[in-house]
Amino acid sequence: MDVSGCSPERLKDPRALSALFEELIVLLELKVVGQPQWHVFPEPGGITGLTLLAESHLTIHTFPEHGFAALNVYCCRPRQCPDFQALVARHLGAAASCGVRELARRVGA
Repeated sequence: MDVSGCSPERLKDPRALSALFEELIVLLELKVVGQPQWHVFPEPGGITGLTLLAESHLTIHTFPEHGFAALNVYCCRPRQCPDFQALVARHLGAAASCGVRELARRVGA
């Protein structure tokens, strides 16, 4: 997902990003392996977050200076697609666009 028009303050807030991850994990019934990892860059930088999943991984890279976040949900099991636009609006204050690109995985190609 490419998300623009985000609140720069929320893109620098590990609690806001953690809440987004937690909601995605519950909604998608994902199985977390270990502890989430967060790296906070010095100003004016953002945050990179990673949660290792039994299904694959969940990552985010934020760019508060541009009001932009790149969110990746890699999952090897089919899932219902949540309302990503509403999620990022609520957690990141995204007021502009939320481009979702879904790629189906092919096993044994």
